[in-house]
Amino acid sequence: MPNHKHIIYQIFTRLFGNTNLTNIQGGTIEQNGTGKFNDITSKSLVELKRLGVSHVWYTGIIEHATMTDYSAYGIVADNPLVVKGRAGSPYAIKDYYDVNPDLAVNVNDRMAEFEALVLRTHQAGLQVIIDFVPNHLARQYHSDAKPEGVIDFGADDDVNVAFSAQNNFYYLPDRAFVLPEGIQLPTEISPQKYEEYPAKASGNDVFWHQPSINDWFETVKLNYGVDYQHGHAAHFDPVPNTWLKMRDVLLFWAAKGVNGFRCDMAEMVPVAFWAWVIDELKAHYPHLIFIAEVYNPAEYQNYIFGGKLDYLYDKVGLYDALRRLMEGHGHADDITRVWQNESGNYGERMLRFLENHDEQRIASRFFANDPFVAVPAMVLSATLHGGPLMLYFGQEFGVLPNRSEGFSGNDGRTTIFDYWCVEEYQKWVSADFSDNKLTNSQKKLRNFYAELNMFVVGNEAIVAGGFYDLQYAQTYNRARTYSFIRHTPAQKLLVVCHFDLNDSLDYTIFLPDHARQTLGFGVQDDIAFKVVFSANRRVGVAETHPDNFVFEPCSVKIFEITAS
Repeated sequence: MPNHKHIIYQIFTRLFGNTNLTNIQGGTIEQNGTGKFNDITSKSLVELKRLGVSHVWYTGIIEHATMTDYSAYGIVADNPLVVKGRAGSPYAIKDYYDVNPDLAVNVNDRMAEFEALVLRTHQAGLQVIIDFVPNHLARQYHSDAKPEGVIDFGADDDVNVAFSAQNNFYYLPDRAFVLPEGIQLPTEISPQKYEEYPAKASGNDVFWHQPSINDWFETVKLNYGVDYQHGHAAHFDPVPNTWLKMRDVLLFWAAKGVNGFRCDMAEMVPVAFWAWVIDELKAHYPHLIFIAEVYNPAEYQNYIFGGKLDYLYDKVGLYDALRRLMEGHGHADDITRVWQNESGNYGERMLRFLENHDEQRIASRFFANDPFVAVPAMVLSATLHGGPLMLYFGQEFGVLPNRSEGFSGNDGRTTIFDYWCVEEYQKWVSADFSDNKLTNSQKKLRNFYAELNMFVVGNEAIVAGGFYDLQYAQTYNRARTYSFIRHTPAQKLLVVCHFDLNDSLDYTIFLPDHARQTLGFGVQDDIAFKVVFSANRRVGVAETHPDNFVFEPCSVKIFEITAS
């Protein structure tokens, strides 16, 4: 049986191995510490493989703007007025050809340390994904590590025109850039004058010389040949200079053994670029995968089939529908609408998740308050189609941000802008990646994720089977329960997810004639249901697998259907 079910584990690299529990809000690297490439050991990667992971997405690899001064190593210091947080945003790229010096034990050997991490990851049987940030870069971009012959972004621009298809940036001629109001620096950092003339458009398509504090003011929008200020006119022939530069960036990282790219804000970059650059890359590296952040469902088909991207985030569809259910509202019939929009067309091309660096943690008060509430939603995310599944580091331990960690405040997210220690995660790291220091609850939660991952990759109906929605035929409370079938000629699985947080369900699933015929049974055939996977909010993976249709609150059962 071919296994193409990717299980992607996102590691925020700066936070993974940091065991310094000081956690001063907005603390320096000396105060709060930082994780290193070398902290991600062979043992840790083997344990991730045992969790069922196939790909590791290392977030924050490429060098970005930071308030930490590395000028002693020949790295130009950044003006803190255009940096978000002490450590800086990993999406304000400062040098596309270098790695984040925070992550190196020996800063001068930082690229070699990254290359060793790639090698360790491959030796553990895992694939490597890193971020590709194509839409914007740091306001003070400067590559000190670029290969010979490479010209920096913007170095050859005509700054006297607002738009040229061969410019890398968009300009506001005769306007100086003005910092947004409300910037607050750490008290011990003295403000430095920041000068930018002419002003450049900011990363979130702000074509104004003074963005707001809520804009991506620390970044500059890259020009892919679209004149946004004049009707979005496209100028793609000859190939824009930015396209060529970005192709070379991707080739650089692919040559280092990177197996795929998570493409940040891909829908802010023209579809035509993606189609061109993916063809260019796959001509050399045919097995590369491109996972794209696209949030407009009306554009999904365009970016998948026109742009040739392999997978898109299923955020606006499945994530949003499941989040509402996990919060105690919403309706399970919303899931039917999701697959109706996606199934048979691009459902297998959607990346499913419940946590990532942009979203609030499940255990936080801003979301579900309890990591075990994710049980039915995670099972559904993993089994609805054969597309990839993603976990965010610490999701399997119930990470609970409950105070301000730095720049982004107390928002239910793990900070991406600051030096921090994720305490729940360090119980695992500091025990040499064993469960010796985990609470019983954490052990149960991690066991649930491991059992789920192994189940989905080990069953052909989930990996490569057809899909049949049973929701229309049921008389249970359809607002809180969802059922469907995944099937191949050799295996038929019934998945029932009960999302109600308080009430149990005691019900026999009705299998209509059309469903029986689809599965190859006669309408009068006797069929049997055997529980092959069971989990609930109370104990994670159930200790027993009773062959019945009684569902505890917030639980799931998967049945194998056979002729009796």
